[in-house]
Formats: sequence, C-alpha cells, structure tokens
Amino acid sequence: QVQLTESGGGSVQAGGSLRLSCSFSRDWRGQCMGWFRQSPGQEREYIAKLEGDRKPQYVASVKDRFTISQDTVRNIMYLQMDSLKPEDTAMYYCAASPALRVCWWYYNVNSRYTYWGQGTQVTVSS
Repeated sequence: QVQLTESGGGSVQAGGSLRLSCSFSRDWRGQCMGWFRQSPGQEREYIAKLEGDRKPQYVASVKDRFTISQDTVRNIMYLQMDSLKPEDTAMYYCAASPALRVCWWYYNVNSRYTYWGQGTQVTVSS
C-alpha cells in the first residue's frame, strides 16, 4: 500500500506558474507514476507519466509548459506548470501503479492505476 498526497494547487492568472507536489508515503521508485486532471463535467484525462529514471512524457497540450521532476530522498514527485492557460483549470491528480507495464501500454488509462491522491485544484483566470 502507498498513500499519495497532492498539494500546491491554487489560483493564478494566465501566464503564471504553479508547482504541484505529489508526496508518497514510502519509497515509490520502480512504480509507474502519472498525472491526470479533470475539469467539471469532463472525464479525467491523462497529461503526463514518469517511469523510474526514464524521461517523462507529456501530452501535446502541456508539453513544453509542464515539467515533471522528482525528489527520491523525500519521496516527492513534482509537476511544474508554466505559461498556464485558462483551459488548464482542473482538479489535478497524481497516480501510481506497481506494474511497469502500465507505463508501457496503459499509461493513459485511469483504471490501470492502483493508487490515487485526493487531488488539488488549479484555477487559471484570463
């Protein structure tokens, strides 16, 4: 079992930045980690993944604006979000799966992730 806790959300104006944190209750190295977001009335959508020390991958809508990093000592994964747009407004979630095949084949499928955080709200105003 592992607990995930997100933090760092808030309200910013378009063009601003936020850094989200996803704290793991224990060493999570070797798991597949993902970031998702959900806007009101929309399905939860995948935006990025991190597999161990491999290069993170992002969907086109956030690539070059969002950056994943990690602190393996403190067991925290970060999502740095720059050049924020109103369409980035959503509840943001981190997720993890002990099965690396999730990162290989199912990284954008919500149901394949075992552990989820409670979410942190990001609101971007124009």
